[in-house]
Amino acid sequence: MPSLAARAAEFLDLQQVSPSRVIVTGVSPEIDGGRQAAKRILGDRVTVEADLLVDSHDLLTGVVKYRPAGDVRWREARMAPRPNDRWAASFQVERLGFYEFTVTAWIDRFTTWHRGLMKKVEAGQSVGSELLEGAALVHRVGQQAPGQDGDWLVRHAAELKEGSEPERVTAAGDPVLTMLMARHDPRIGRREYDQVLLIWVDRLRAEFGGWYEVFPRSCSPEPNRHGTFRDLEQRLPDIARMGFDVVYLPPIHPIGRTHRKGPNNTLTANESDPGSPWAIGGAEGGHQAIHPELGTLEDFDRLFTAAVGQGIEFALDLAFQCSPDHPYVRDHPEWFRHRPDGSIQYAENPPKKYQDIYPLDFECADWKALWSELLQVVQFWIDRGIRIFRVDNPHTKPLPFWEWLIAAVRQRNPDVFFLAEAFTRPKLMKQLAKLGFSQSYTYFTWRNSAWELREYFTELTQTEAAEYLRPNLFANTPDILPEYLQHGGPAAFQIRLILAATLGATYGIYGPPFETFQAVPRQGSEEYVDNEKYEIRQWDWKSPNVFRELIALVNRIRRENSALQRNDRLRFHGSENDHLLVYSKTSQDLSNIVFVVVSDDPHRPQAGRIQVPLTEWGLSPEDTFQMEDLLTGAHFLWRGEWNDVILDPYSTAAHILRLRRKMRTEHDFDYFA
Repeated sequence: MPSLAARAAEFLDLQQVSPSRVIVTGVSPEIDGGRQAAKRILGDRVTVEADLLVDSHDLLTGVVKYRPAGDVRWREARMAPRPNDRWAASFQVERLGFYEFTVTAWIDRFTTWHRGLMKKVEAGQSVGSELLEGAALVHRVGQQAPGQDGDWLVRHAAELKEGSEPERVTAAGDPVLTMLMARHDPRIGRREYDQVLLIWVDRLRAEFGGWYEVFPRSCSPEPNRHGTFRDLEQRLPDIARMGFDVVYLPPIHPIGRTHRKGPNNTLTANESDPGSPWAIGGAEGGHQAIHPELGTLEDFDRLFTAAVGQGIEFALDLAFQCSPDHPYVRDHPEWFRHRPDGSIQYAENPPKKYQDIYPLDFECADWKALWSELLQVVQFWIDRGIRIFRVDNPHTKPLPFWEWLIAAVRQRNPDVFFLAEAFTRPKLMKQLAKLGFSQSYTYFTWRNSAWELREYFTELTQTEAAEYLRPNLFANTPDILPEYLQHGGPAAFQIRLILAATLGATYGIYGPPFETFQAVPRQGSEEYVDNEKYEIRQWDWKSPNVFRELIALVNRIRRENSALQRNDRLRFHGSENDHLLVYSKTSQDLSNIVFVVVSDDPHRPQAGRIQVPLTEWGLSPEDTFQMEDLLTGAHFLWRGEWNDVILDPYSTAAHILRLRRKMRTEHDFDYFA
């Protein structure tokens, strides 16, 4: 970057100065000065805004220029003025991958002339000279315009010079003239924004989906038997019936034996203990191998095909770390950090020690070979059909590595996307999203009160973060059994399910413990006791479970209501009770309006008056309208801005309401139709 002195010298050189009087600034979306891309979903309309300025009273025209990256031809969307010199236009993204866009503006000589002409006409002044100026302008443009358009403009320029003044004024207002002058505007003195900005376009699943995490090794119907891919295959129909789109599998690779952890993360394991799936690698292979007790690669392919038949995708865990038994340790010791005594440094997060895991050294002397090898790992699973990767602890690896790897994958496979499991500092979490992760874990897991949720989700959906960070709201994980679930009883699970599924377009549960209300932590922690990370668990898959029915209902509600499939139209509304969180989501055209009221209290009933955004929904204070509770099937007639609710955690701690229609009168008994 040139120094300030150099820039000042350049400015003083008239050869370097643009004579254009137009300023283009404040363009959005623009992430980190244009270095990173905003995100959209295939089929979205991208709204671009900018401040367009010019001195004096001249009128401007602005366009957004856009194209899929790699295309030669730019397309244009004409911008419309908004208050305070803000302008906007939108375009639709129709391909996966990158789109480029920028903004161009210029002084609209014809429109400026016509406005000045009409002001004088309205003031009763003679406009003969102005009509001659306009005729000259139209004639010049006509001479440059091709074909019939040019001929028409030249003829019309003559009409602006001949006849009575009123006739010539009428000719100046001809809509065909306005159209053709806009089409062939020479754009003299145009100014183009000094950056070409980027949009990354993902497929729909990157925006909307329900995730179900399950350990295949715990899917056996027989006690004390290691589960297999065939066992998980038998579970897929039940998972599909609950309405989940994505099944997330923790690592499925061979597990090391050296320093293998025992139950509850103990340092000593018995011969029968399975170890942690995140201690990847053994004599059977590494990141491109299957743990033999799960099955073979052929069994995995069969499982993959069965999932496709159920409308389910797999998300594969991407944990770039190794057990001491991983082939990389033997074949590439230079890819690891070594202590002064020559031993390899194992992973630590004091006071925790992970003797069963060796971190890779992404900055080693042979880093290029390491990075290339890890890209090959990802491509191996892509070639077997995987299109979603949940990345373990990406914030503990170099950011340039992820930026490079994701870009390299996208170049060949733009339908692949990555979820960042990064419970880390807020700005680091956001930076991972900026550099390419399509989804991000969030702090939702620890936001429990109504005011915390309102504040946090306003940030996620109504600030610049919404342009690049897509939340995936996990209610629990194998590492996190939140205190709210530990002490809240079944109502707490119901509340967190409904919040996750309706606040976010994408959410997830660590399935079996969540659907069976597992709430016992390891003493003094937020981790599950008898954690499935370190041992095989036996789950009762066959017994009736009312909560699974609720999960299925909530997921069906999500699928049937397009308003719940996006994050950008989440809005919060008032409540006279601080324990009630009130929010709505709407489709762009307001054909689908969902209104949610959730209590944050899993122990006591909460009641209060809540606010309905009448104006936003096209209702007046005098209207009576019907709200249908999608959870219970109940119907309510409401009127006015404020209405009463009561939520009881021992029956239902939430309403998911859909606006049905405005009633003619309160006695209109046809409202169930």
